[in-house]
Amino acid sequence: MATVGSPQEPKLKRSLSLTMLVFYGLGVTVGAGIYVLIGRVAGVAGLYTPASFLVAAVLAGLSAFAFAEMSSRFPRSAGEAVYVHQGFGSQIFATIVGLFVVLSGLVSSAALSNGFVGYLQTMASVPDWIALPIVVLALGALAAWGIAESVIVAAVVTVIEVGALVVLLGLGFDHLAAAPARIADFVPPLEAVPLVAVLSGGVLAFYAFLGFEDMVNVVEEVENAPRTMPAAILLTLVITTVLYLAVAILAVSALPLDTLAATDAPLALLFQSLTGGSSAPIAAIAMAAVINGALIQIIMASRVLYGLADQAWIPSWLGRVHPRTQTPLNATVTVAVLILIFALALPLGVLARITSLVVLAIFAAVNLALLAVKHRDPRPEGVAVYPAILPACGFLASLGIILFEAVRIAGG
Repeated sequence: MATVGSPQEPKLKRSLSLTMLVFYGLGVTVGAGIYVLIGRVAGVAGLYTPASFLVAAVLAGLSAFAFAEMSSRFPRSAGEAVYVHQGFGSQIFATIVGLFVVLSGLVSSAALSNGFVGYLQTMASVPDWIALPIVVLALGALAAWGIAESVIVAAVVTVIEVGALVVLLGLGFDHLAAAPARIADFVPPLEAVPLVAVLSGGVLAFYAFLGFEDMVNVVEEVENAPRTMPAAILLTLVITTVLYLAVAILAVSALPLDTLAATDAPLALLFQSLTGGSSAPIAAIAMAAVINGALIQIIMASRVLYGLADQAWIPSWLGRVHPRTQTPLNATVTVAVLILIFALALPLGVLARITSLVVLAIFAAVNLALLAVKHRDPRPEGVAVYPAILPACGFLASLGIILFEAVRIAGG
């Protein structure tokens, strides 16, 4: 009998170019976070909201370099688990990290599916127990259809949601043009209270940057992966940072801070303020952004299960690839069913909190693993290599955010 990953078994299809991979990364990063989160950041940081997003970009960037280098050194699905295994040589630790990655995808997709249904219920009265199975199973079917097809759909939605941000920036051009003259308003003084506000806002804004790490789990479906994957990760982060900073400046310039902080649909409110018309177009795009993120999380989680099975760390049937679609069908079905259970069982806030803390723990583990790998093999040929100070800072930053959240939760 052929084992998982043997030459007799069908393999994943390498069909993702740099452009498609960047769209994939933008689809999982840009979206629900910026469309919903910016109001909450403004509620903490006020006019210093752009500074909070800049802090978050730096925090995310430190770990982005670790993922970029690791994906070039070890271009395998279940990337985080493979990286930890290479770093520490522990199959058990690597499997736990891999399952944590799957868990983050499951709860994140469940949260996004709940968010989509919440938007849907503002337009049509559909019970959760009817809407959620339809949404989750439809997304699972699309993910099982094919990686290229799924990413093309995700790319189309990504163009729409990023395009909506660009339209908002165009509508608010006068506010952006006046921003350089107000730069002092957006830069916090070197005093304890405003700096703590910026850091607290940065922790919130950090969640809007999560997603680039999911890109490494489709690496076995990427053309020339050792070169393409690092470039795509860093391009995704740069584009995301530019968009977020511009939107943050526009939002705090065009809307009263108390109004911005109080709304659950900040960009819809911003669109309404800038145009004087209905917020429905942005609300519809926000729905598309949310569901797009859920689709990409399903793709990611199923590829991690495939990768773990391919390493023979979990049951091999989860690593079987369908000969026609060349996708991990068993893993995709398993992921979709588990997401539906989470979505029906847990509220949105709990799902989001679990996702954030799990991802931060993964970041810490990957940065530490890269330091160990670099110590043994500092500069292998044909690999994108970055200074060791970056994963060291990435580990400390991830651990620091976990501790910051733990103190906040304990005190709250």
